[in-house]
Amino acid sequence: MSAVLTILVLLSITVAIWQMVKIFDLANAKRENSQVADDKDNRVNGILMLVFLAFIYVITIISFVNWGHFPLVSNAASEHGPQIDNLMIISMVIIFIVQTITQFLLHYFAFKYKGEKGKKALFYADNDKLEFIWTIIPVIVLAGLIIYGLFTWSDIMNFEQDDDALVVELYAQQFNWKARYAGEDNVLGKSNVRLINLDNANILGIDEADPYAQDDVITTELHLPKGRQVIFKMRSQDVLHSAYMPHFRAQMNCVPGMVTEFSFTPSMTTDEMRNTPEMIDKVAGINKIRAEKSEELLKKGQEALDRYEFDYLLLCNKICGKSHYNMQMKIVVESEEEYQAWMKEQKLFKDSLVQN
Repeated sequence: MSAVLTILVLLSITVAIWQMVKIFDLANAKRENSQVADDKDNRVNGILMLVFLAFIYVITIISFVNWGHFPLVSNAASEHGPQIDNLMIISMVIIFIVQTITQFLLHYFAFKYKGEKGKKALFYADNDKLEFIWTIIPVIVLAGLIIYGLFTWSDIMNFEQDDDALVVELYAQQFNWKARYAGEDNVLGKSNVRLINLDNANILGIDEADPYAQDDVITTELHLPKGRQVIFKMRSQDVLHSAYMPHFRAQMNCVPGMVTEFSFTPSMTTDEMRNTPEMIDKVAGINKIRAEKSEELLKKGQEALDRYEFDYLLLCNKICGKSHYNMQMKIVVESEEEYQAWMKEQKLFKDSLVQN
């Protein structure tokens, strides 16, 4: 009932305001109220266009001085990462140049050719030369970017498997990730969602009779050796997910009912990334904010926030449900020796099954 009354009150207020506006218009109907801009209006608007142009350039310069290093710093941690970064930087430089020129022409011409009494605009029915210039230049630039992008994509996706390549399956489900390593034979065992058996902890639907599956290793944390090619086989149990590893410039959809594939070679360990000047500054900034927030929480009798420490993460980049934001898995990049030591601590699939 209260909701109905609220709606009625709002409608009444709206009608009252509408009626008051009509009365105001009638009261001022006899006053001269020309809607045609005169020379003074045009001059003011022309000057304002130049002022806004100056404002755009000032904001751009301030942004470059304070934050311009962010898009230019490459924190890529994979061998193909610099290729992606170069493509992005080239695109941003071209966009910046085009934006600078077009914004200047737009605002300057608005000022120069502002309306004035007695001045008549020159009308062109067509201008083949001008149309050719503004058509062919974007065609050449976009064609160059597209071709460069296609070659970059081809170099990344049309990879050859190294003899010592590590084969890992990324298994997505609402709302967590599992990693399955191929074991000593470096071949993943067969799997199917219809084979999922929670009674014996076969949560990934691995074929228990497949000999290649016996030495597979299932983990909730992804460990990768530096300098060794990793081939990811990706599956989804339920809905469309997207395996996104930003620092490795890697992303691939995980599609129910099929296996997708992506490969990269890690080029920087977790510790090496943590010790880069850019990451040190970033972590320090985050912990400064957390410290200030913790003081507020402690005053309210709540727990302080933990200090932040950088880790590579595997994220889901598809909106897959209500807990999508929290669907992530820690990635540890380490030396080959550290990776082998960690792998020896993991339990094989055949040993992890619960015997009934």
